[in-house]
Amino acid sequence: MSLGEFGPAPRFHRGGHGGRDPHQGRDLPGAPCRVPGSGERRAVHAAARLIGSDVLAHRPDWQVVDNPFGNDDPIVLLPALKPDVALFHAPLADRDGNIWIGRDRELATMAHAAAKTVVTVEKLHDGNLLRRPAARGRRARRLLSWRRSRSRPNGAWPLALADHYPPDAAHLAEYARLAATAEGFAAYLDRYVHAQRAA
Repeated sequence: MSLGEFGPAPRFHRGGHGGRDPHQGRDLPGAPCRVPGSGERRAVHAAARLIGSDVLAHRPDWQVVDNPFGNDDPIVLLPALKPDVALFHAPLADRDGNIWIGRDRELATMAHAAAKTVVTVEKLHDGNLLRRPAARGRRARRLLSWRRSRSRPNGAWPLALADHYPPDAAHLAEYARLAATAEGFAAYLDRYVHAQRAA
C-alpha cells in the first residue's frame, strides 16, 4: 500500500507486520483479478502474471494449474474476494439512491463484489438520474442503484475526486509524517477526526 509521492502507507504496513494478518500486504498483485471474479459471481479467477512471483510461496490458497487449453504456460487460480463492505465517494446521486460514477468503472466492480455498499456523494440531484439524457444508452451503465446515499461535499478529501478537485498534497504530507508513529497517528486522529465529530 502506497501514498504515492509521500511514501508507503505507514499504518497499513505496521498492521501488516504486526502479526494480525500474515497475508496482509501480499494480495495487491492478485486483487485486480479477484475482485472482478467476485463481482461476476465466480468462485475463482484465473491469472497468468503471477507465475514466477515469490507471492505464490506465501499463498497456499492460490493454485498453479496446467492451462486447460493445452498451452505450455500454467495459470494461477485465485479465490474471488468477497468483501463485507465497499466504501467509496462518488460525484452525484439522486434521492432514490441512483449513483453516478462517471468513468470510475472500478467502483461498480467493488459494489457488485461486496455484500453491502456505502456511498457518499458530492451532491444530490433532485430528479431521477436514470432519466437524464446523459444517462441514456451506453452511459446508463455508469449508474449504480442503491437504497440510500448521502451528500458529503469534498467527501474524498484529502484525496482527489476526478474532474472535481485535486489531492491536498500538504495534508497528505502531514498525514504521512504523523502516521509514521503510533503517537503521531493518535495526534492526527485527535486533530482531524475526533475534533470534527465533536464540532
